[in-house]
Amino acid sequence: MLTPDQNVPQSGETPETPEEKMADRPSGPLTPTRAPKRNRRRSGPPSVLDFPPVPNGVDYLRSVVTHLNPATGGSPRDIKYAVLHLQAAAEVLLKARLSREHWSLIFADPRTATSDAYAEAKFTSCTTGAAVERLRNIAGVSISDKEADALDKLADDRNALQHYGLTFNAKVIEARAATVLDFLVRFIDEHLEPELRKSGPLYLEMEVVRRGLKDIQSFVTKRMNRLRGNELKDAENRTLRCPDCQQLAMLAEAGRSRCCFCGKAWPAYDLADLLRTDEQPEPLDQCPGCYVPTLADNAVFADGKPTLFCTNCAGRFAPAELGNCAACGCYCSTSDTGGQDLCIFCAEDIRRQEQEDHERFWM
Repeated sequence: MLTPDQNVPQSGETPETPEEKMADRPSGPLTPTRAPKRNRRRSGPPSVLDFPPVPNGVDYLRSVVTHLNPATGGSPRDIKYAVLHLQAAAEVLLKARLSREHWSLIFADPRTATSDAYAEAKFTSCTTGAAVERLRNIAGVSISDKEADALDKLADDRNALQHYGLTFNAKVIEARAATVLDFLVRFIDEHLEPELRKSGPLYLEMEVVRRGLKDIQSFVTKRMNRLRGNELKDAENRTLRCPDCQQLAMLAEAGRSRCCFCGKAWPAYDLADLLRTDEQPEPLDQCPGCYVPTLADNAVFADGKPTLFCTNCAGRFAPAELGNCAACGCYCSTSDTGGQDLCIFCAEDIRRQEQEDHERFWM
């Protein structure tokens, strides 16, 4: 006997269940059985894939913040897709702004551009690096060297993932991606705002991206705060910016400096080459302390003081405290005798030459 509750149609049933339908029908060995009626999708207009450039780029960014947010992603697989989608977003958004300047500029070779090829999207477009260069030089868009470098490295990471596979420090990739994501949000606000203004839903999409970016930046900030309270505590004078993750988290150590944020360790000569400007000579200047050619002029320290930094001995030198060797021009300690400043190598060469001249004279 059914209770009143049991007699009520259960979830997923209709008052006339398949069993009741079959009971009302004649039965017999020749009675055909009919499969239960299934829900059929009503016919309607076919769905349309409609992603114009800017909405397409913003949609990629939504995916990026989902994959990078520690609450919804953060695994190596998430970071892989964050890199792929962030590169796609960068490419489509940069070229959207470039095409506003003139549509031919997004062709790999603008001289081959035709309106038919553009209308049918049958052409080879320029690289992300070329788009950055054209935006700077032709459209007058401000993109810093740091931002351009982050875009280049992101493109390299994407190409490795897409074509060859990539084994790399996940925290480095994550920090690079956060830098590019921050740039693209500002780029949209400053250079693609008319496209956002045309679409209310697109504004809402960007709000989701902005909130996601804040969560990612909050994660980076929390990690940096923890490091400042532990490994980096009271070490501002020997903490410099990591060339890889761009965080002020690398402890300067003799011979091999290590980043506390991403864990990357740098041999002295490799780090010196990365921490030099284009104006520095090749080979690098010799350190006035250890006399090894590893004196870099582009190291940024947490204490903010301008400095020359030797990656071999971890020595810091204020440019004003140093002179230039009168013979070879490299940095050297200033002379306190009133004579010319000479590095130890040139001084030794001069001493040896004088000794040879002296011996030759008295022979």
